[in-house]
Amino acid sequence: MPAITKANSGQPGAIRIHVALIGCNHRTAPVELRERITFTPQQALQAADELRDRGILEEAVVLSTCNRSELYGVPGDANSAPAEAMEDYFRSFHRIGKADLEGRVYRWTGPDAVRHLFRVAAGVDSMMLGEAEILGQLRTAYSQALDHGATGPVLNRVFQGALEVGKRVRSETEVGARPMSVALAGVKLAERVFGNLKGHSALILGAGNVAEQVIECLRNRGIGSLRIVNRSFDRAAELAKKVGGEAVAWESLETVLGIPDILVTSVGSSGPVLTRGLLERAIAARSGRPVFVVDLAVPRNVAPEAAGLYNLYLYNIDDLGEIVEQNKKAREAEIPRAEAIISEHIAKFEAWRAALEAGSIVDDLRGKFHKQRELLIREKLAEMDDVSPDERARIAHITEELIERVLEQPSDKVRHGRGMRGRLAGLEALRHLFGLDEDKE
Repeated sequence: MPAITKANSGQPGAIRIHVALIGCNHRTAPVELRERITFTPQQALQAADELRDRGILEEAVVLSTCNRSELYGVPGDANSAPAEAMEDYFRSFHRIGKADLEGRVYRWTGPDAVRHLFRVAAGVDSMMLGEAEILGQLRTAYSQALDHGATGPVLNRVFQGALEVGKRVRSETEVGARPMSVALAGVKLAERVFGNLKGHSALILGAGNVAEQVIECLRNRGIGSLRIVNRSFDRAAELAKKVGGEAVAWESLETVLGIPDILVTSVGSSGPVLTRGLLERAIAARSGRPVFVVDLAVPRNVAPEAAGLYNLYLYNIDDLGEIVEQNKKAREAEIPRAEAIISEHIAKFEAWRAALEAGSIVDDLRGKFHKQRELLIREKLAEMDDVSPDERARIAHITEELIERVLEQPSDKVRHGRGMRGRLAGLEALRHLFGLDEDKE
């Protein structure tokens, strides 16, 4: 059984395993807000460090994607309101006002937090039901936090369970069959505008995973000329060679911006890469011919004010709603099977958690019994002058053995996890009954 040491106490004490979560996602916040609360990988590790240094959390993982920003953690001993403290930190980190997040943040603790994470891993909480990308993003966020030393036995157990849930749902159900991705949804949107994409030209801004997926979808639909622009020209050239496209240097972006009929952007950036002025000049270079732009980045790559330009058809990730709904309806019959797998793994985690908490109660009871035994022996033997040292040792040995016999059965049940599932409420009552928390005050 893993040991859990409370960060704020050098003494052994009650182990309370509560997973807490706060976050915003595509259901609660529009892209205009989500782009303000994203974490880069470096910021995610910084946040994990600060949450632990401030005693808000003992373990922490930050998950940040284009559709969600979430903080997961195990609250510290002294933190009686972890969700509120996590939200305060969240707002402070991103320098965002309380009113801006009002009604946008969800908060879960205990099994509800674990269920949410498992649903994220399974792809049933995604904008695109069954999307494959989220499992890889979750694995990366967890691995980085683990390597950084930000996790511990509880989040390790939870996130490893989440990864197992994600793999099982995709292998045992049809939730992930022919999955709809953000990239595919963006290309389908282009097909609604242009119909057949054959003969049309496209420019892809970015060369990451999403850009690769977009290019694959476009190639499958017979796109004509294809150009790739990326900050790293070597990466753009590598991708262009693989797909039969043309790599363009980042510095030459404006010179080619007026060529494509379709422009798809997916570049990591803290602010807009394509300004209104830049796009206005591009449209002028096209002699007024319309251009279709899909901005799949969060934060957005295209300045919002560009939406008013004549003959510019601009869509962002939140404009894929109708395609998302069609994708969901095709697979939603599989959701109950996915939820059954999720519930199975939640039960496993709760059994582990109950056994761990029960183990701490047994240890605390042993300590309390030994303390009372020593006090009682000292008190009674002080009145018995005729008891020899050997007899005193014998009494101590017998009472020691009595305590161990009393605790033998509960210790065995905890060690083997028998009958612990669903017993957390009873454990709390037992702790209260014996005044174990009072002993530590």
